[in-house]
Amino acid sequence: MFRTALRNLLAHKTRLMMTALAVLLGTAFVSGTLVFSDTVGGAYRDRLSKSLDDVAVSVTAGGPSTDAKERSALDTGMARRIAAIPGVASVRPSVSGLPMIADRHGDPVGGEWGSDGANYVPGKDGKDSRYPLVKGRGPTAEGETALDAKTADKVGATLGGTVRMAVDGPVVTKKLVGIVKTDNPRVSAGAGMALFDTATAQKLFGKPGEYSELVVSATRGTDQTALTAKVRATLPKGFEATSGRQLANSQSKMVDEQTSSIRKTLLIFAGISLFVGVFIIANTFTMLIAQRTREIALLRAVGATRRQVVRSVLIEAGLLGLVASALGFVLGLGVAKGLHPVLNLTGGSLPDGPLVIEPSAVLSALAVGVVVTVLAAWLPSRKAARIAPVEALASVDQAPAARGLVVRNSIGAALTALGVGLMLYVTKFKDSGGIDYAMAGSALTLAGLIVLAPLLSRPVVRLFGRLAVRVAGISGKLARENALRNPRRTAATASALMIGLTLITGLTVGAVSADRGMSTMGEPDMTADYKVSSNSYLGLSPEIARTLAGQPGVATAVPLRTAGFQSEQRPGLATATDVRELGKVLDVTVVSGSLADVRGTAAVAVSDKFAAEGRLTVGSTLPMAFYDGKKATPRVVAVYKDSDILSSVLSAPALVDPHQDKARDDQVLVKAAPGKAKDLAGKIKETLGNNPIIKVQSQDDLRRAGAGNIDDILYLMYGLLGMAVVIAVIGVVNTLAMSVFERTREIGMLRAIGLDRREVKRMVRVESVMIAMFGAVLGVGAGVFLAWSGGHLLRSSFPQYEMVVPWGRIAVFLLLALAVGVLAAVWPARRAAKLDTLEAIGAQ
Repeated sequence: MFRTALRNLLAHKTRLMMTALAVLLGTAFVSGTLVFSDTVGGAYRDRLSKSLDDVAVSVTAGGPSTDAKERSALDTGMARRIAAIPGVASVRPSVSGLPMIADRHGDPVGGEWGSDGANYVPGKDGKDSRYPLVKGRGPTAEGETALDAKTADKVGATLGGTVRMAVDGPVVTKKLVGIVKTDNPRVSAGAGMALFDTATAQKLFGKPGEYSELVVSATRGTDQTALTAKVRATLPKGFEATSGRQLANSQSKMVDEQTSSIRKTLLIFAGISLFVGVFIIANTFTMLIAQRTREIALLRAVGATRRQVVRSVLIEAGLLGLVASALGFVLGLGVAKGLHPVLNLTGGSLPDGPLVIEPSAVLSALAVGVVVTVLAAWLPSRKAARIAPVEALASVDQAPAARGLVVRNSIGAALTALGVGLMLYVTKFKDSGGIDYAMAGSALTLAGLIVLAPLLSRPVVRLFGRLAVRVAGISGKLARENALRNPRRTAATASALMIGLTLITGLTVGAVSADRGMSTMGEPDMTADYKVSSNSYLGLSPEIARTLAGQPGVATAVPLRTAGFQSEQRPGLATATDVRELGKVLDVTVVSGSLADVRGTAAVAVSDKFAAEGRLTVGSTLPMAFYDGKKATPRVVAVYKDSDILSSVLSAPALVDPHQDKARDDQVLVKAAPGKAKDLAGKIKETLGNNPIIKVQSQDDLRRAGAGNIDDILYLMYGLLGMAVVIAVIGVVNTLAMSVFERTREIGMLRAIGLDRREVKRMVRVESVMIAMFGAVLGVGAGVFLAWSGGHLLRSSFPQYEMVVPWGRIAVFLLLALAVGVLAAVWPARRAAKLDTLEAIGAQ
């Protein structure tokens, strides 16, 4: 039976080519995902391991101490004490921060996440082993810097040139004196790197004489765990010592978590592609078995058992899956290579690295391809085993049993009803608590439609058939009858396309609706023309608001800053500003009391939501425990409606400033003078020295920023789901090609009674279009319904969300389905038209 299966595979290799292609593409996606995630993880680990090569112990500052007597710093004195511990080879002081380096266009290198900054610590040879020099030398003075090669290219600077950057204040210009190499994974992923001499780095990122970290190297043979314990015993309270091994383990765990989420997401789309491929494989083997009934009957007649027939078909499927999976794995290496730049375009920030091919990835890809192919061929193989020898020898093909369709339709109706019922139940939820019901309902609805598709195909195909008859005449009528002849085959072919279009339509409706909702958000309470904020988490210098307030074209500039606190075990944020000026840039709705009474440290206003949670009213005392350990008990003098800009408490700066190490503004709201708003953004940037750390946004900019990268993510999803659609197209081509072979004699008879080659081509094309449009109608309808019902889960967290049906895009999807039908029929139609009439009539 193995030899029989092998001969069958070789005898029908042309007919199995499209099926093999579907398996190939599906396994390519799986293998590409596995290799890609292993590669990204390997790149991260490689760079992290190199950066930890000489780290035995890392000493860092813990949380801030509230006791002034216990306060200490990572300074030279502490470094000397640690260096004196037996087993310590050296202590390397490190200073780090996040400078904003301006690229050649004035934008920050690395985007809003900024770049890495560090101190360059030369050894006895005048070089820092952490950052090998490529050109030039290390920085030694305040006005000098060194960059990594990628950052230097983005900045467009050469040795001796200047580099513009900012940390938490005005733009500073440094002379580029060196270009270095680095194993920093953030730099490999797109961030920048700037190096300074130690004194300059301390001035930029911390305090003079203090370090961010002390990196301890051990003498040969010293146990890291024991040395870490000794270092920890030397440290004052509030500092932490972590062994290099612990750092490596924690960072490795972090890498696993990051790559695992990427892998799971991509494998979901790979699974969708393979699921679509199941329909093609099952359809192909069903048609092959129908065409080989005489052959199977002869095998049964000469003694083959049902089990042997099943085994023969499954062996054939397994061999097909193995060959296709092997080729798919090779193609998957290209997929893995291509995923890197694609995901980086959408903000993935993934490091470069050579492809990592683990044996598990190879075995998984081959196993998945073989198992999916064998499982898809299992039902057709059982059908083959049930063929009675005498009946099969007397008949070439048999219609599906009526009872089978009745049972199938009943099961499909039950699944669809259950799925739709669950999705309608989901509409009663007002938060994400119904996500499990939504997932189950979506799966059941899709499964029900797939099972019910043969029944649904009849009315839909008849409807399209009427149009086809009017447009294509006799060819359209023949195409309609061919599509209706075997509803199971038509349904299986269309279901593959339906799955892809359901997901694409659902994603599109959800994304467009979210985009519309986000675009209406912006800052609805803001009456200011511009919002000035920072690309850095460090915030803005108070000097910026004072500078802007005196500029021509600016009516007022109101700074807002925040501080965290606890109030009776409830966390909160206090927004501090000049309340007298606030009304000029923000529309605040006062529920009770008066904002004019908010002044000094004794009076605050609270949002209505925060007031309700804490049972606060005008006149109540608000206990506030700030994170520096100090407390305050101001009186509530006003309650205002919850705002997107203001936090839970509104106060004067006098209440907040004492609890911050350094007064920093979160944002500055700028109101333009009458008639001066149009060109003010450019003037603000120019006034602030085109600082890469400064972000100036108008109301329109805020709305666009709210929408974020929804379109980018949507197009990425289109690309990932595109593989499933391509496999579905292959399924249509495969079904039509095998259908042409199955109807060779019929086509010959049609040609003999006067149907010309052109009409034969038209017949095949119209049939293809009807199958594709049937799948498209089901897919679009299901996608819109699932998006509508699932969207209700966003009502609490995203009240602006309102379902929008993008009719234009849906029309494009239907036109694409029409194009799919036309293109999928090109090869089968040409093949049908080329059949010799006499040979076709004599075909068996």
